[in-house]
Amino acid sequence: MKKWITISALLLLGGCASPGCVSQSPGSDCRVERILYDNDMLQAKLLIMAGDPENDELTQALLKRAEHQDKSGESLFYQAVVLIRQKSDLPPVLSLLRESAHEDHPLAIVLLVKMYSQLDAIRDPALARQYRDAYDHLDVSKSGYPSYDRAVGVVDSLVKLPTTSTAQLQP
Repeated sequence: MKKWITISALLLLGGCASPGCVSQSPGSDCRVERILYDNDMLQAKLLIMAGDPENDELTQALLKRAEHQDKSGESLFYQAVVLIRQKSDLPPVLSLLRESAHEDHPLAIVLLVKMYSQLDAIRDPALARQYRDAYDHLDVSKSGYPSYDRAVGVVDSLVKLPTTSTAQLQP
């Protein structure tokens, strides 16, 4: 049940920030691109939730293809999630998350708060607070959905952060 709640939250959060298409005409280039973008993001999220490392290459390809249309930072956030699950070094993960947060992606901001609060290698309470304040100014936060606690729950379902002094991340 918890997995379905998480998937639902991911889809709702993604829907809030999806790129728009002015033309609703079936077959229009804009509409086709929008449908392909939505499909790529949905497939990538489902593959991530499945948790099978064998899906990482396909997941990354889908996210890369969606990235050129993504104005919300969503594809960047999920690329970072895949890297964290692969136990990648921190610099590329942080770069993706910062770029995603710059686009106001709520889950990227929450994950940055958690990382700067919990990871000994980069612990920075002031920066964590700055990102936490940024979350409070997002439209989704002002509307009350999802609550910060709900967003933390979604992030926790996607990644587990270590608390030891290490430059490697844990899935």
